[in-house]
Amino acid sequence: MPEQFASIGVVGSANADVIVRCHTLPRPGETILGGELLLVPGGKGANQACAAAALGGSVEFIGAIGEDGNGELLRDSFSKHRVGTRFLRNSHQPTGTALIAVEDSGENLIVVAPGANSDVSLVDVDWSKFDVVISQMEIKPEVVLEAARSAEKFILNAAPISEVSDELLDECDVLIVNETEAQSINLNRVPFSVVTYGKNGAACFEFGTELVRAAAPRVEVVDSVGAGDTFVAAYALRFALGESPTQCLHYAVIAGALATLNPGAQGAPPTHEEVLSWLQPA
Repeated sequence: MPEQFASIGVVGSANADVIVRCHTLPRPGETILGGELLLVPGGKGANQACAAAALGGSVEFIGAIGEDGNGELLRDSFSKHRVGTRFLRNSHQPTGTALIAVEDSGENLIVVAPGANSDVSLVDVDWSKFDVVISQMEIKPEVVLEAARSAEKFILNAAPISEVSDELLDECDVLIVNETEAQSINLNRVPFSVVTYGKNGAACFEFGTELVRAAAPRVEVVDSVGAGDTFVAAYALRFALGESPTQCLHYAVIAGALATLNPGAQGAPPTHEEVLSWLQPA
């Protein structure tokens, strides 16, 4: 299968990201002055869909947005990145919104108001067209479980951190979490799990036993928002193409690092060619 024709379905959230940069992140109870306020398209599901499309996948987004200006912001971003919206529903609730503070180092703090993401529906979705389906935990757990049961191959990005049932874990072909999320999940139940460690790269496990570890390339971080979502998209795309855990991991680590070079989660995700230019033989 030509790599650009790997078909990815993304079931997840679509948010308007309200971003302010600051010298350091505020502590509890602290008020600080920040810089310019930005409004950009985001949401873990939408981010992953746009990143997968930029990397060469044929992508459909399955989610919900409000009938408001922020919803149009998301539709414009999907159109720009050539993400299919056949299964994108309109909701009477406002489009989901994320409040994000980004400090000069690139670290961030995020609070999400789900809004229309609570209305994601899987009615009439044609699951047969997808080589892999990705989902996250910014939508209702029962919707995620339904997607996992319906997909031929399913990847769960268990973020943001939340309780993940054994029933859902048993439906996963691959689980992707960061090191904090991994502490509350039984990796032994999943055939393959991937744990990301930020600037320290990532590792792949088979039923809880480490298989391979990949270091992240050193880059000048501008904004880490969306880096994890690009990692998930990159891993899923290579997994859909039948590559080994080692190949998937090295590709995804580079893609995630390159995503930190530009501000915003969907502004300029890396392309397949850009990742290849950094990729060294594993």
